[in-house]
Amino acid sequence: MLVRTRSLAALTGAALTGVALAAGSLAAPAVAQPSGAPVDGYAVAGAAVADLGRGLEADVLADPATGEPDHLADPPGPLPPGGGTDLRMPSSYPHQPELRVFPPNYADATERNGTVSHADLAPRLTQLMERSDRVSTQVVGRSTEGRDLYLVTVTAPERRSETARQAAWREEIRERPGRAARDSDLRAGYKAPIWVSANIHGDEWEGTDAALRVIGRLARANDDGTRHLLEQHRIMFSLTLNPDGRTHATRSTSLGLDANRDMITLATPEARSYVRTTQAVQPLFTADFHGYTDVLQVEPAGPPHGENYEYDLFLPHAYAIARQVEDDVVAARIDGNTYYDPGSGGAVREDTGFIKIPYRDTPSGWDDYPPVFTAQYASLHGAVTSTVELPLGPTGRTTTRADAEVNTEVAVTTMTSMIDYVHTNSNAMLADQIELFRRGVEGAPKVALTEENVDQVPGPDEWKRLWDAADDQEAVRLPRAYVLPVGPGQRSASDAEDLVDALLFHGIEVERLAAPARVGGTTYPAGSYVVDLHQPLRGLASSLLALGSDISGKVPAMYDISAWSLASLWGATVDRVGTTTDGPIGETSPVRGAGPRGSVPPGARYVAFDVAGVRDHRALNDLLGQRVAVRLAADGRAVVGPRGLRAAREAADRYRLRFVTASRAEYVAAERSEDLTVAYAGNQDDRLSLLELGFDDLVPVSAAGIEEAAATGGTTGLDDADVLWVGSSLDLPPGSAGHDHVRSWLRDGGAIVGSGAGAFAAAAAYGLVSGTTVAGEPAGNGIVATRTPGDVLDDHAQDHGFVYPAVWFADLGAGTATELTYGSFLAGHWPRSDGPGGKGSSAGPGQRAAVGQAAAVSGKMGQARAFVFGTSVFFRTHPRGGLSQAATAIHWAAS
Repeated sequence: MLVRTRSLAALTGAALTGVALAAGSLAAPAVAQPSGAPVDGYAVAGAAVADLGRGLEADVLADPATGEPDHLADPPGPLPPGGGTDLRMPSSYPHQPELRVFPPNYADATERNGTVSHADLAPRLTQLMERSDRVSTQVVGRSTEGRDLYLVTVTAPERRSETARQAAWREEIRERPGRAARDSDLRAGYKAPIWVSANIHGDEWEGTDAALRVIGRLARANDDGTRHLLEQHRIMFSLTLNPDGRTHATRSTSLGLDANRDMITLATPEARSYVRTTQAVQPLFTADFHGYTDVLQVEPAGPPHGENYEYDLFLPHAYAIARQVEDDVVAARIDGNTYYDPGSGGAVREDTGFIKIPYRDTPSGWDDYPPVFTAQYASLHGAVTSTVELPLGPTGRTTTRADAEVNTEVAVTTMTSMIDYVHTNSNAMLADQIELFRRGVEGAPKVALTEENVDQVPGPDEWKRLWDAADDQEAVRLPRAYVLPVGPGQRSASDAEDLVDALLFHGIEVERLAAPARVGGTTYPAGSYVVDLHQPLRGLASSLLALGSDISGKVPAMYDISAWSLASLWGATVDRVGTTTDGPIGETSPVRGAGPRGSVPPGARYVAFDVAGVRDHRALNDLLGQRVAVRLAADGRAVVGPRGLRAAREAADRYRLRFVTASRAEYVAAERSEDLTVAYAGNQDDRLSLLELGFDDLVPVSAAGIEEAAATGGTTGLDDADVLWVGSSLDLPPGSAGHDHVRSWLRDGGAIVGSGAGAFAAAAAYGLVSGTTVAGEPAGNGIVATRTPGDVLDDHAQDHGFVYPAVWFADLGAGTATELTYGSFLAGHWPRSDGPGGKGSSAGPGQRAAVGQAAAVSGKMGQARAFVFGTSVFFRTHPRGGLSQAATAIHWAAS
């Protein structure tokens, strides 16, 4: 068995193979900013992680308690049972603990542009706390490499009784908004939180420096305005949510993932910290600072607008804030700053009087549709939000010291302007936040904001003249609840429980039926999970669970993904029931954590469990890794014999598995399975998804590496591998040493599994499959219906998949079997096909062309097998149902 790849060297070493972490075929196409820099973090992942690898071993952080090396966090797995959402806030202010000091990194990227390093934050914060009783600091998480994530609060001192009163009012606003709206003491005394997140993309540095300057000014100023501000508010700053990227000059975290695309999936500890802080702070306003777009850019964003946002409560103040920032930054006449030219749409040095405001200035391509970003996520918690893009400097490379100084001054002015606006308009904004929670708690029908009703929205109205049909929200008919059934009606009990844990982590209220309930002709057993949309965070709950809309005809381009439904993509059976005006769904009790404890039937000699979900596959691979004899039955169950009962009991506890009694005959008839070593050619999505499934014996490979090793008699990486996963490409020309080596390996029983055109080409090069590949529009992404005509995936079949873009396989030759087919495109953005041939644009076929086509195929030749997906099963580790399908295919191919 190979060394398990959970160490620092293993998690970073994949980048050093050259192509292993380069942007693969599943990576989202980059959307160009004005500077030409890619927007999507995956476009720079290869260079970013390669940079991380240089010299990192010498800079591994030490655990302060033990002095031992503090390794990278484990790869993404299920969120902790019970949600794990509580973030302990201070019981009084100031809260000034001793902060651990981190050693300087000898190659810290901040040395190149003169910005503040993470290692310097603790000393600076300690000095600020020593000099002012207005400044408090708490550690609200740790980065992937173990660096502390700081939340700094600047406010007038509070005794314990006052802090407790503020906490009670915060809860009243969320849980009892009707009462809060009538509470005159709350309106007069609530210290509405203002929250600035300064640095979540590591190589967009200056927000941190600006936040420190603003903190210093607020701590020192003795004027009446500052004292009144701090008596009325808590001003809070997340100085950096990606200190690893800040240190190594990477946009992504050290897992190779973009934390500002991770607010739904929560695969990174950095995103988890943001979510927990959002819940604990419940900000009235929050801003997230980024760069670089040639000219200062401040949201609100342009169309399309997500249908689950209460946009009438968001947009009036969001646009007014952007306009005040524009006025204040222009008036500041910051030397070296740029301005927006409405005529050309570009940045100029001359003072035009404008910054860039996407809602006003960008017709499409900078939308607020998915809540994967910090600002859009926080708005579903009742906050007015802004994403701020600083002007000067190229993403992916350090800014100059001169540019950094300009950006810092721009950021200081922007932060100060935003704080001033919120302070001035706090009462009106608080009333809107209370109203958002009231609509959720009372189950009010969702009213879409459209051209027909914009004139009825109270508050600042400058934004109204800019609203047009493209801005109109899609109409939403909210259900009364989403139900996750238990028992035979549930595709995967483990996926359902993991989904419930994810909802709880997000702060969504989940209940369980105390008795069977009949809804719409379906009887749900007692114990089924109910997500009632009569709750404060109903917008977030709906956004996470709803299928979404096909918005292909709405705008020509999207900034990021256009569909993300956990109910459709995370492997569980989730039913939408009733309408928001219906009564409750039966008698229920609150859920603190999903699922009972695992169990093994007492006295049974043979036991089995369903291998239907991600956690089941992880348990299977764990048992196999312990050399437990596990056999896979034709019905998709894993069967364990008498010698494995002790390990089965341990797995039941660790993975919350419920084993059932099996027979010896079932055990004998089942197919033997083995602990697998998987070689992979792909990016961070492939590596992390395989790890999450429990395939922890991983070997990164590349075409160049295999060719060189085969030609020189070295180790190719395939020598001990059972399966080759191809997530990008593996182009080895026929007749080359590398091609011959792979062919010999396949003849000995190797297998190729993967996703996309590159994987199909690799399998076809050795005769395992035949046909042609067709790729849909490169930027087309979303949720598609699928059918399962084949035998490999039919035991726990799924009826949805995610594509970015869709790939399908046509003109299949003899011996190539169709395992999965595409149905209708259900939600997302993929230009429709109305013309002959099904073409959506010159870039690729439209969505209609995919219907009925093969979305996954398999093939065999001798002992070798292949399985190739056209769906994006590993995209950002998000579509957990796709992960399970991939694991099933890997075990089938290796058998």
